[in-house]
Amino acid sequence: MKIIFAGTPEFAVGPLESIHSTFGVAAVLTQPDKPQGRKGILTPSPVKEYAEMCGIPVLQPARLKLDIGPVRDVRADLMVTCAYGQILTQEVLDLFPLGVWNIHASLLPAYRGAAPIPRAIIDGQRETGVTIMKTELGLDTGDMLLCERTPIYDSDDCGTLEDRLSRLSSELIVKALTMIQNGDLPLQKQGEGFTCKKVERTEVDFSKSAREVSCLIRGLSPSPFAYARKGELTLNFWFAEEMPCTEEAPAGTILAASPREGLVVKCGEGAVSITELQPAGGRRMSARDFCNGRRLCRGDRFDQPVL
Repeated sequence: MKIIFAGTPEFAVGPLESIHSTFGVAAVLTQPDKPQGRKGILTPSPVKEYAEMCGIPVLQPARLKLDIGPVRDVRADLMVTCAYGQILTQEVLDLFPLGVWNIHASLLPAYRGAAPIPRAIIDGQRETGVTIMKTELGLDTGDMLLCERTPIYDSDDCGTLEDRLSRLSSELIVKALTMIQNGDLPLQKQGEGFTCKKVERTEVDFSKSAREVSCLIRGLSPSPFAYARKGELTLNFWFAEEMPCTEEAPAGTILAASPREGLVVKCGEGAVSITELQPAGGRRMSARDFCNGRRLCRGDRFDQPVL
């Protein structure tokens, strides 16, 4: 079974490694190198870096639908996609006799689209998972072959959950490819679902409940961040925990800001303890260390976002 793997970010490296070690990978399809940093240095994707380390040929068309020749020339039986980043046309799908199979980090049909991991945390879901589906022209709407669930813990941010889902994907895709190789295809059609949009850096609305605020902060960490402002001070939040609160104060009021208590902020319901943060232009640090600088005081209030 000759396989092409299409993927780009770090999340896809684990599945690629598992497939290559079990079945071998004939070629890797990934996004073109992109400029990064202030100097705009062209940087390969994590998937390309791993492929080159293993000696796997790498294909990087800027627009696959306009340049499918190199993919056709591989004459692969099957393609696995995992966060590749380009929409596949029917012409591409038709190249593979055993189909194109996608690794998607949600329990489809929920959270189709570009940002299933952060959206599940932001929405306060208690579990998520990985689905292996057969790719068709619709966005994540193909028939499902396998899925596996995992809890979302209050200790998870997007980074830790993404790592766990990548490991789960690595195990599940090997099981799926073994089934495909053996002709064992108990496919299940998807029901009605919904598509989630990409996440963006978001100003925290502390008038929401502590649960909603903590989920937003964890879902946007380690990027692109939830943040709050007080005058000229802008803080990016890395992690927050819900905590009970009976104190009466307007939402956004700082209830504690000290090396002993850390940074506690009143919400519309309850409060959140900010445990890690990063001043704009500064370094990541614990909230307790930040409060040593006395830039915030009890009774101060974060600016209200313009909604």
